[in-house]
Amino acid sequence: MRLPPADLRTRIAVVLAAICIAVVAVLGVMLFLASEDMQEGLVEQLVSEELDALIERAKAPAAPLSGGGPNLQYYVVRSSEANDRLPAVLRALPPGQHEVGRGDDERHVAVREVDGTRYVVVYDSGPHEVREARFRTLLLAALAVTAVVAMLLGHWLAGVLTRQLKYLATRVRTLTPGEACVPLERPGQDREVAALAHALDDYHARLTEMMHREQEFTANASHELRTPLTAIRTSCELLGADTTLGEKARSRIAMVDHAARQMTDRMEALLLLARAHQGELPEPVALRRCVEDTAAPFGDEIARKGLTLEIAIPEESVVTLDRKALQLVLANLIRNAVRYTDRGYVRVSCDGRRISVADSGAGIAPEHRSQVFERHYRAESKPEGLGLGLSIVRRICDDLGWKIDVQSTPGQGSTFSLVF
Repeated sequence: MRLPPADLRTRIAVVLAAICIAVVAVLGVMLFLASEDMQEGLVEQLVSEELDALIERAKAPAAPLSGGGPNLQYYVVRSSEANDRLPAVLRALPPGQHEVGRGDDERHVAVREVDGTRYVVVYDSGPHEVREARFRTLLLAALAVTAVVAMLLGHWLAGVLTRQLKYLATRVRTLTPGEACVPLERPGQDREVAALAHALDDYHARLTEMMHREQEFTANASHELRTPLTAIRTSCELLGADTTLGEKARSRIAMVDHAARQMTDRMEALLLLARAHQGELPEPVALRRCVEDTAAPFGDEIARKGLTLEIAIPEESVVTLDRKALQLVLANLIRNAVRYTDRGYVRVSCDGRRISVADSGAGIAPEHRSQVFERHYRAESKPEGLGLGLSIVRRICDDLGWKIDVQSTPGQGSTFSLVF
């Protein structure tokens, strides 16, 4: 499983700590190598000087030739028999300086031949190797302590470096599009942060101006559209008052008036949606009556197709919510159900705070189910329409905190469920 990327503060802390650890590690290695080289040079010098002193003493017959302390051994070999008495590791060594053994048993050996006599000085460097191991352990411990300190210091320093960015992010989260705010750019900010704050201030100003223009346009559009709709409804009222009209004409006039009323409500809902839907004040809504009013404009098409409209909602079912938004959502769901059902039923039911619109239509293929709420998506079997209905439904649900989901079986129908 891929882990999420670390935040900026953590990345800065890791980089700073890595740099500190790398520098200390390089310095430690260089110090260790220099110390080891210095030690080798001192030991070689010591052995060489002791060998010179041994040769000088050998010229005086009364001087002692053996001894030399706990770490030094001297050998003067004047015959092959004396060479055979040497330790095996020293017998075949040529003239020069040598290292024999390993670890605590490591020894430096200097060999020189003068006038047929072989001189050997052996220096036990085991104590030096012990001190070298202790020094190496000390360097590793120092590196570990440096790593811990570097991480803590890096985390603190990264916090200082990102403090202004975190403040800026907090301020941006509180901004409301279309409303004036205190500028994000302020004195004392780092140059890069100030540039970012200035860009955000400029973007917020342009966004606010754009939203003001949009609100002005939607207000004008609402006024211009409401005027002819009012004229239609007024004409319907006047025609309805005409006693010479027959019952069929009055029914048609009532349908026109109802459609004009529905169009007014939907226009207001859509215009509110275009302005970033904030919703009307919640009000008690009788669900059955709301569904009946919403489904009425589709009565002719339902009758033409021979469908059965079932409203399985008790008369006493009442919920408190945005009535216009609910009517807009139900209208789109019922319209889709009628459009994609050629025979059978369209059923609207309620279970608590869940309203379901089910049909016995064509259904939705599994590979298309995730696309039905996308803007301009339309089924291939019914290409008419703009493909905006379900995208509007999803938008309203997102704005009001409602949940919409769909279950469908190809050839058996679909069920759209709305949860408040």
